[in-house]
Amino acid sequence: MGAVLRNIDRNGERWLLLVFYALIVATIAMEVVRRFGLSYSSVWGEEIARYAFIYLAWIGASSAIRERAHIRIDVVLHYVGPRAKAGIYLFGDFATLTLALVALYWSLDPILTSLKFGSVTHGLRISNAWFLAAVPIGFAMMVFRLAQSILRDWADLRAGRPVFEGEKLFD
Repeated sequence: MGAVLRNIDRNGERWLLLVFYALIVATIAMEVVRRFGLSYSSVWGEEIARYAFIYLAWIGASSAIRERAHIRIDVVLHYVGPRAKAGIYLFGDFATLTLALVALYWSLDPILTSLKFGSVTHGLRISNAWFLAAVPIGFAMMVFRLAQSILRDWADLRAGRPVFEGEKLFD
């Protein structure tokens, strides 16, 4: 069971990103063929692609936290020592964690409202709550990854190791 959880922790977001990206590509390709080849298009195709893209973005945000790949201005980090760098990263993670927890709390209200009034999507006729849930799911995943990042950085700081800075794209 431990190996399965480690594999999910390591690759879970990648697999989810792949599934949602493939769903978007397949749906858009099918809709292009239907529209231009068959002169017919569906109402649900555009909705599936849109909602899959929303999930893709939120899962991608969580994955970027794990890999420390979010856009940041890090010129100062090149001129400070390892302890200061760890402190800056920890400060950034705690600030992001605070924002994510507040956003997670406030993102639950639209879902409850949607469930209360029974709102559905226009084309798919499914409860809107399924698609509104992308936001709190994304923030919950971000909170989890931020907690992992804080624990990792704290352990590195205490052990005197340099903190994880993410993979370099061009170096």
